[in-house]
Amino acid sequence: MTFTPAHRDGSGPPLVCLHGFADTWRVWELVLPALERRHDVLAPTLPGHAGGPPIEGPITGDTLVDGVERALDAAGIDTAHLVGNSLGGHVALQLAARGRARSVVAFAPAGGWDGGAFPPALLERQRDLLAAAKAIAPHAAAITATAEGRRRATELIVADPGGIPAELIAHLMLGVAACPRGADLLDRAGAIDWTLDAARIDCPVRVVWGTADRLLPWPAAAVRFRREWLPHAEWVELHGVGHCPQLDVPLEAAQLVLGVTG
Repeated sequence: MTFTPAHRDGSGPPLVCLHGFADTWRVWELVLPALERRHDVLAPTLPGHAGGPPIEGPITGDTLVDGVERALDAAGIDTAHLVGNSLGGHVALQLAARGRARSVVAFAPAGGWDGGAFPPALLERQRDLLAAAKAIAPHAAAITATAEGRRRATELIVADPGGIPAELIAHLMLGVAACPRGADLLDRAGAIDWTLDAARIDCPVRVVWGTADRLLPWPAAAVRFRREWLPHAEWVELHGVGHCPQLDVPLEAAQLVLGVTG
């Protein structure tokens, strides 16, 4: 399976979609048609991920943000509407604090857990996910050929995989297995400063969280965002939706983005 560095299509004001840990840009595939009718959409694969640019040097808290900034510069984008999921939501908010955002829609952004330190249970779950993906990668096509296989393959990211094509699920599974710096990113996760300098964000922010999120459970994983950093943002709860609304409820997810970007 081919992994590519980015997708760009559509016309209108620029909109940048940032995926989560060990994903690829294709996690946005189901919402792209709606977004591209109104925006010039750039969906890059993050550095150190399958198809993305390599990470040069040691991994720091700025590594991914710097990498996306370079992608924006290379694409001729000064500021854009930013959409991010999980780790990509964290990156989008950090870019907003650097003045690169016209607006931000963050689906279950990482970093808002109480206490600041990366949760050990989440770290172990992500390590297990990487190991499991590598083990089952040779069987991805067989697993996604059945409804039960598709359900089990996606149970951590969506509540209902019924609308996700089997080929896309297989791609996402193989993307996790092929993530070249996944283990290194996890090794550094505990040492990274996840703090958000929200005072520097001067654009509209909408935070969207599924109540059935199994990776970053609502509301525990949002404590610092709600209490310290983004209490005045617009908060949207999606009942019965999992960690990736763009896969779980793509039509609603697209409208939640377009309702902010105009």
